[in-house]
Amino acid sequence: MSEGSQIVYLNGSFLPIGEARVSVLDRGFIYGDGVYEVIPSYRRAPFRMPHHLRRLQASLDGIRLANPMNDEAWDALVRDLIARQPFEDQSVYLQVTRGVAKRDHAFPKGAAATVFMMSNPLTLPSRDQVEHGVAVVTADDNRWLRCDLKTTSLVGNVLMRQFAADHGAVETVMFRDGWLTEASASNVLVVRGGTIVAPPKDHQILPGITYDATLEFAREAGMAMEIRPVRREEALAADEMWLSSSTKEVLAVTSVDGSSFAGGEPGPMFRRMYAAFQSHKPAASRRA
Repeated sequence: MSEGSQIVYLNGSFLPIGEARVSVLDRGFIYGDGVYEVIPSYRRAPFRMPHHLRRLQASLDGIRLANPMNDEAWDALVRDLIARQPFEDQSVYLQVTRGVAKRDHAFPKGAAATVFMMSNPLTLPSRDQVEHGVAVVTADDNRWLRCDLKTTSLVGNVLMRQFAADHGAVETVMFRDGWLTEASASNVLVVRGGTIVAPPKDHQILPGITYDATLEFAREAGMAMEIRPVRREEALAADEMWLSSSTKEVLAVTSVDGSSFAGGEPGPMFRRMYAAFQSHKPAASRRA
């Protein structure tokens, strides 16, 4: 399938991506006034769809934008889009903006929401990344204070992700006033003395679907855990550090700011967690 022929959804129609057009007056373009979701799909089955739709609703509520459809309609639409793609494992991106209106900061009256969706092959961490871990850098978290909303206003995250790329790392792990928040496109969990420790979900971090899945699967596997604030010093002295996201699943950190971390290899708790995560995926999508 050529890039231009990829089938996407825009405002009620399925069409090749090369034919999809949005007005330059769309508030998503002008203001970043919208929200989005990324839903992984294994063997064409959306993973934890109800959880993603609940977070979508929370984000829409947070920016005071009415949901343009109900959960049943979203579910059907996502599955329809997935069925139109030639690949088995997919990453579905959906975006809702406040729509097209005269440029004015105040909410427009009567504007129809713009709904866009596309689906690409699901690219997961490489075997080498899983077996040997990945590098991160650290930075102060200087983003806005509603990081719990999955909005399209992502320049703060973009800058943090580029900071990681500039240093040959996969992520930037952030701290606000000395406390661990999250990474530029991932949640962050640490392990201390055999216990998984995760920052609480509040306005400073995105309530990650994979964050929840990781803790749920850990609980099923009998792994100890705590949800509490984590100081920078504690995080950087942890036995293990993990990243979690829809496209990373769960991934071990083995280098921080250019120095070896936690012995430079994924730890035993990560290996248990990774196995638990894989056991919840459709068999054909599990790594050998």
